[in-house]
Amino acid sequence: MQLIGVDTQRAYDRIREMIISLVLEPGALVDEHALADQLNFGVTPIREALKLLAHDNLIEVSKHQGIYVSRISTEDLKLLSEVRVLLEGATARMAAQRAKEDDILVMEALIDEQKGIPEEDKRAWFEIDHKLHQAIAAAAHNRYLGESLEYYFGLSQRLWYLVLPKLKYLSRSVEEHADLVKSIKERNPDKAGEIMVSHVRSFYQKVHEIIEAEQG
Repeated sequence: MQLIGVDTQRAYDRIREMIISLVLEPGALVDEHALADQLNFGVTPIREALKLLAHDNLIEVSKHQGIYVSRISTEDLKLLSEVRVLLEGATARMAAQRAKEDDILVMEALIDEQKGIPEEDKRAWFEIDHKLHQAIAAAAHNRYLGESLEYYFGLSQRLWYLVLPKLKYLSRSVEEHADLVKSIKERNPDKAGEIMVSHVRSFYQKVHEIIEAEQG
């Protein structure tokens, strides 16, 4: 297995964050040399980082168009939602079966923190949402599942930033999170899985509606 150099990893992390947060927008052309100057890296780690990001489907390389940030399509959205619904539902069910007391305490603390965030502070709300999904994955006690979820969550983060200003159902989502954690605490895997599947599907449906409205 080939090890990733420190500079390549750092360049990867920086560029990935720029893509996810839409600093580099979908479809934007990427100039390796300009990016190296901007981020104060050599061209080689930038080039290697872009290869890794292409493997993550965040960068595309075309003979005719050059290197550019992957576009977001409704078809990709559909495929991504199918995978996340399956994985997140299974994770919630496992968490209800395997969560330890400390796992429950972490989830409950995150719920309390999320309840205290003003709805207009959507970025802070999103960060807690991510931590909660990570906590549920940790409570499932299957690191391979957790790693898979984090990969697909990373692909979904761009969708969050894309639609964040237009999402209006965050207060209801907090209630769903509370019900989900309660079902995990009560050791009810079927209910936990059902709530999680509904929660994830609802998010992707909202994203789909917003993207279609903008493209239509």
